Amino acid sequence: MDLVHFQESIEAKKSLLCIGLDPVIEKLPVHLKLNTDPFYSFCAEIIESTAAYAIAFKPNFGFFESLGPSGWYTLKKVIDQIPKDCLSIADAKRGDIGNTAAAYAKAVFDSLGADAITLSPYMGKDSVLPFLEYLNKWSFVLSLTSNKGAEDFELQMLDSGMPLYRKVIEKSLEWSRDQKGILGFVAGATRIEQIEEIYRASESSYLLVPGIGAQGGDLDLLLQSVLAKDKKAIITVSRSVIYASQGEDFAEMAQNEAIKLQSAISSLIF
Repeated sequence: MDLVHFQESIEAKKSLLCIGLDPVIEKLPVHLKLNTDPFYSFCAEIIESTAAYAIAFKPNFGFFESLGPSGWYTLKKVIDQIPKDCLSIADAKRGDIGNTAAAYAKAVFDSLGADAITLSPYMGKDSVLPFLEYLNKWSFVLSLTSNKGAEDFELQMLDSGMPLYRKVIEKSLEWSRDQKGILGFVAGATRIEQIEEIYRASESSYLLVPGIGAQGGDLDLLLQSVLAKDKKAIITVSRSVIYASQGEDFAEMAQNEAIKLQSAISSLIF
């Protein structure tokens, strides 16, 4: 999806909501566990019930890959189910060199047909550039993530006095010059004190913002930030939506949660 159509979807839906698809067999409604492909049945119903209120869906590859070979086919079906007015984000966090990175890009963009991917940049330019060579495909590079482990590397100070996550942003912007793809960054909602700094440093790139809900990020504070007011925040929420109920009403309850989030976003931003 190109920038123009994505911006049109944001305006039409008055939403910045991205729903993370993180299926875990133990958490699925009991009646779905008897299905031939319970992960697909679960995700398809979540997508159908919430798509009117979301501008993106983010299937997390780890949960699907844990199923073995069948998980790849399920993942393809789930991505195909995502409506064309929603960005399909492959939450794969790939990060390898040269030909391997090119193969990952082909797998995600060509074979699976996803619009976007999350990337780890710590092997340098050749781990990111193959993804940016795809026209109108999105690459969200990890900058400052919401997990506590971000302190191990991302928040470390370089000799220059710049934190490592800022250097990642600086170098990624250099790599993206004259490329066909669209560069964005991952910035955790639990890092609210740095999120506007990241947005400015990224030259107002779209930020994929996880961490609202179960991880403790504050939606109201995020919606007061410049990036949200500029409609450049893709606010990703997973567990509090998709597991709002584990009963037969799970899709309806997920829809209710999506409506609450979209309404909160719309009332403050649009």
